[in-house]
Amino acid sequence: MVTRSPAPRHRQSPGPATRAETHARLASHAPRTWQRMLSGRRLNLLEPSPLDIEIADIALGLARNTRWNGQTVGDHAWSVAQHSVVVVEIVRALLAPRRDTELELAALLHDASEYVTHDLITPLKAVVGDVFKEVEDRLMVAVHIRFGLPPRLDVERKALVKRADLITGATEAVQLAGFDTREVRTVLGIKERPWPGLTLTPMPSRAAHDVFLETFEAIAARLALERR
Repeated sequence: MVTRSPAPRHRQSPGPATRAETHARLASHAPRTWQRMLSGRRLNLLEPSPLDIEIADIALGLARNTRWNGQTVGDHAWSVAQHSVVVVEIVRALLAPRRDTELELAALLHDASEYVTHDLITPLKAVVGDVFKEVEDRLMVAVHIRFGLPPRLDVERKALVKRADLITGATEAVQLAGFDTREVRTVLGIKERPWPGLTLTPMPSRAAHDVFLETFEAIAARLALERR
């Protein structure tokens, strides 16, 4: 007589972790959760304080942080710093002839958390999951508070920055990362088209750092005048 093992029960995949569960996982990950910056600040990655965030540290980190895992054409990498400056330009073009200086600052800083987390490509973000998203969110809230922005943008303004981000990404994909326009939609899942008339030229990291800081200073000065 042949006995058969009972059919294995189907196990449901665990749902997304709750915020409390993610917090507990973060807290148990490592005995040291801070990073020393060149400014001298010690930034706690789990409980980032706006007081420990400096624009000089962000500019340095983003200028040395590459988009597309460094897989772009040219003698220099395409940095997150340059990407961020282009996103500001696209936001201005989308809003023209209006100006929203606060939104321009948010656009420049939309990837600011990556000065700590680096620019994980989308497939890797999906693998890392909730813990990475939680760290990223906490950093972005602290960055916004540090520079006088709302902790989180409202839905409409967030969507506009995201659209500019995707347009910039589509442009980078075609000009720098070896994708054609069809693959931007079918492979990368980006519905936005590359921005016409925009030419992307990767800079040395020092030049990208300087352009990022100059853009920040110009926006911050304009915002200070508007808020008087």
